[in-house]
Amino acid sequence: MLNVLILFLIWNQKKNLSLKPLLIVLNSVKSPEINQLLQDLKAGDQSVRSQATSKLWQLWFEQKGNLGLELLKKSQLLLESGEVEKAEKLLTKTIKSYPDFAEAWNRRAVLYFTQEKYEKSKRDCERVVQLVPYHFGAWHGLGLCLTALGYYYEAIGAFREALAIQPHALINQKLILECTALLS
Repeated sequence: MLNVLILFLIWNQKKNLSLKPLLIVLNSVKSPEINQLLQDLKAGDQSVRSQATSKLWQLWFEQKGNLGLELLKKSQLLLESGEVEKAEKLLTKTIKSYPDFAEAWNRRAVLYFTQEKYEKSKRDCERVVQLVPYHFGAWHGLGLCLTALGYYYEAIGAFREALAIQPHALINQKLILECTALLS
């Protein structure tokens, strides 16, 4: 993989192309640790699933090291203290500085959702799952946005994606049933 990256970077210097497609590909490559955690989400043992869930969230929050983690914490404190505009500006600035920082996009999606800005939240959730296709939280959030917008078929699809990653998450099963009932 490293050789492919080096060749691409050399080729890209001559062509001066965007690195966005490369970032998406690199973010979708899962390490052995992530593969194991994703398997653990499917385990019969609740404690194994819980540990895997916590570890994945930790990896997502710490993707950009201590600086990224501190920016996310600061945005959360701003949000909790009612300073929504400042939190949004901080998250937007973080996203501009680190466009591949999936959890910054996810945190902004949560912010938008709490403000009932469902289209904006939906777009940010969609970006998260482009960057990290196994981000069960973003799939769940996308389903919530689609439900709020009245797109029940699409919401069911998003909740199914979340359920495929986290099959024991009863909330997604419940939301699929609720969306199915709303279609009737």
